[in-house]
Amino acid sequence: MESQIKLRCLKSDDLSAADKLREAAGWNQTLMDWHRLLTLDTEGCFVAVDQNQVVGTATTVSFGTELAWIGMVLVDSARRNQGIGRLLLNKCLDYLRTKGVRCIKLDATPAGQILYEKLGFQVEWPLARWMKIEAARPNIALPIRAAISAIADDWNEILELDRQVFGVDRSVLLQLLRKESAQTLVYRGTDGGLGGFGFMRDGMNADYIGPVVAKTEEAGKAIMHRLLCASQRPVYWDIPGPCAVGAAWAAQLGFIQQRPLVRMCLGRNVAAGTPSQLWAISDPATG
Repeated sequence: MESQIKLRCLKSDDLSAADKLREAAGWNQTLMDWHRLLTLDTEGCFVAVDQNQVVGTATTVSFGTELAWIGMVLVDSARRNQGIGRLLLNKCLDYLRTKGVRCIKLDATPAGQILYEKLGFQVEWPLARWMKIEAARPNIALPIRAAISAIADDWNEILELDRQVFGVDRSVLLQLLRKESAQTLVYRGTDGGLGGFGFMRDGMNADYIGPVVAKTEEAGKAIMHRLLCASQRPVYWDIPGPCAVGAAWAAQLGFIQQRPLVRMCLGRNVAAGTPSQLWAISDPATG
């Protein structure tokens, strides 16, 4: 069966077919997410094709040579267990190694974790998707100091704080998310210093919160409070396991865990960052 499969770069003309695979899987990404991934690396996104039909996808995003991400690993449900996912993953790994990337990460479902472990990936830490089905307006009083909308003068501080917490510079990704997000907020403490920032954007099934970075519990709660107040839809919120205070507050707000995930890495983990201050990831496809 594998011999019939051809791998090639994902193109704009493939996005409709790729999004049908995403829709069948019930994932929350939109066509804008696909376009963003192509913008980030036009040569690092791939499709598996059989008789001119897209039957699988996988994408990569590189943050310099220190770190890269694999995401959107999707296979047509009728073509699973035929080695297509492994072919796509090996294609991604070969591409990233050719670029000299030292560490490769991904966010895995429990089912996908088995395959990734066979390829040498190791668990870094767990994370979970938290969900609120009804409009997620919090019923808890606004924190004393509120988060405010970000302005251009905040941007260099946002990028520096993100680099410290995420572990590498991902300014290109954040610039794209800034343009696409319905909300971009910052929190400043009494000393005027940047204590955190957060984004929220439209997803196919729910509003998606992330990334959110916060130095303190007060900053995280203030940012999340205002983001949630702005939402009129169900909300998805992917929280790293090390950010226990974020998970505790999600539960207090009435969120429930929809599914477990696990962050995995291959190679020397040169970009561990500070995940306890990462209240929400940017997306499983980009970290």
